[in-house]
Amino acid sequence: MINIGLEDSNRREVTRALNNLLSDEYLLSTKTKNYHWNVAGPHFHDLHTLFGNQYAKLDVFIDEVGERVRALGGNAFGTMTEFLRCTRLQERPEVHPSELAMVEDLYDDHEILLRSLRGSLAGNASLRGDIGTTELLTRAMQEHEKMVSMLQSVLGKHDQLKEWLKAQDAIQREIGIEVLAPAGSAT
Repeated sequence: MINIGLEDSNRREVTRALNNLLSDEYLLSTKTKNYHWNVAGPHFHDLHTLFGNQYAKLDVFIDEVGERVRALGGNAFGTMTEFLRCTRLQERPEVHPSELAMVEDLYDDHEILLRSLRGSLAGNASLRGDIGTTELLTRAMQEHEKMVSMLQSVLGKHDQLKEWLKAQDAIQREIGIEVLAPAGSAT
């Protein structure tokens, strides 16, 4: 094994942490692809494009993490069994969420990953001692922050629309116009 200036125990700890991250990233990429393929609704085009851009970035990062594990002398996870055993994210099999629920789900997953990345960098001395891995994880945090910001913008627009509709209902009631409840809702 090449001597890269890391003790074997540090290498093992770093590759373990990287394989956990690889598991999270792989599940997030799979979920994002699922939503890219299955999004439907009035925001189809925008969300289809957003999800496509995000999974493309995730796939590039997945490859970088796997290659980093190999550069450290470890074996990168490469099976669904390994990924599912070590991920901190949740699958949603046989669930077909609305377009808004898709955005919320991905937003939540990115937040989990960001907290995990920050925690790993702050609390793992083995990672902090490996500048190459630290740089990779810092870049990952920056990319996830951008992705979550995009998702947050979508959610913010939705919240603004809900508030506007609520205000419109109040105005209509005030001037005596009957407000019809959306189909399927209780009045």
